[in-house]
Amino acid sequence: MRRTFSFFIGIVVGGLVGATMALLFAPESGQELRGQIGERARSFAGEIRQAASSKRIELQQRLDTLRTPRP
Repeated sequence: MRRTFSFFIGIVVGGLVGATMALLFAPESGQELRGQIGERARSFAGEIRQAASSKRIELQQRLDTLRTPRP
């Protein structure tokens, strides 16, 4: 148990160090990087909304077919 906990702590610390190094050595300025991250986040959110909408329509159609009485 203790070894597993230490392993996960190592993963978290390593991820933080790696993310910090990536931001420090990024070829863009901080403002450009924040703009790209924001643009990607908005794009991702739009894709999620579109997928949820299409799934909602699909599920509504399935529900309607299940609700229709069978002869």
